[in-house]
Amino acid sequence: MGMVLLALTPALYMQSMYFGPGLWVQLTLACVTALTCEALALAVRYKALKTTLTDGSVLITATLLAMSMPPLAPWWLIVSATAFAVLLGKHAYGGLGFNIFNPAMLGYAVVLVSFPKHMTTWLPAQHIQPIEITFTQAVQAIFSGHLPDAFTVDILSGASPLAALKSGLSQRQTIEEIFNQPVFASLGGQGWQWVSISILIGGLFLLGLKIIRWQIPLGVFLGLGTCAWLMHQVNPGQHTGVIFHLFSGATMLCAFFIATDPVTAATSPRGRFIYGIGIGSLTYIIRDFGSYHDGVAFAVLLMNLAVPLIDKFTIPRIYGRDA
Repeated sequence: MGMVLLALTPALYMQSMYFGPGLWVQLTLACVTALTCEALALAVRYKALKTTLTDGSVLITATLLAMSMPPLAPWWLIVSATAFAVLLGKHAYGGLGFNIFNPAMLGYAVVLVSFPKHMTTWLPAQHIQPIEITFTQAVQAIFSGHLPDAFTVDILSGASPLAALKSGLSQRQTIEEIFNQPVFASLGGQGWQWVSISILIGGLFLLGLKIIRWQIPLGVFLGLGTCAWLMHQVNPGQHTGVIFHLFSGATMLCAFFIATDPVTAATSPRGRFIYGIGIGSLTYIIRDFGSYHDGVAFAVLLMNLAVPLIDKFTIPRIYGRDA
């Protein structure tokens, strides 16, 4: 768990550099809430506190949620998502090792469906803003909902690259016209491409240490990339290419840090590959044809449901037994 958190450190730094120090406030709130809810649940269930509280699993859930939240989202949003993830996504099923859904994605999906306006309001990258947000101003915005008068409404109502893409397509704009907006860059979104590259580096670090297996990341990339390539070939004016989808949204975070959760993922090597392909394909379908601009959370939760079926047909039978 400690190595996973270490692998996320470059991405945390890069995300805070481009999108402001609000991330550190969200991370602090998420960690405090996660540890508090974990301790409360363990006490109610008469479980030992020390071992479970120090295993790091709940901090990974908190970190993934903090990275998924808009940096200036109100404090109660990250607290609600984290509490739901830990109490209902994890301990309602019996705690670590027994949950069938990825807790972080379950918490994220609940607040996304319940508070879509707050969850889809992202800051543009700092270097394309007229003013940079300080840590004090971030704290003020998160806890009071107000910023100094120098900040305009436009700064606080920016859309993520995937949301800007979906909005532009709904207005009958072409991909070329949409990509002229300053929120986009060569690989993905301004700032977001560097966050994705940092996550990729952290993911390769985990692969090198054999902490995660390669089948799920490869499956996610193949599932998402194949769908993106096919649709781009059919209509390049309305569908973006493979690179944009790989380096936008939560694709990299999903491939290396979310989908690879050993508790909720498929078990066998072949099953993990199928599981990853399913997540990548569903992510593209939701992005391109659904109501939400990034389908990672829902894709992961849907494939969590499919894991028992995948395991049933992919786990090798024990020699001498029928099943």
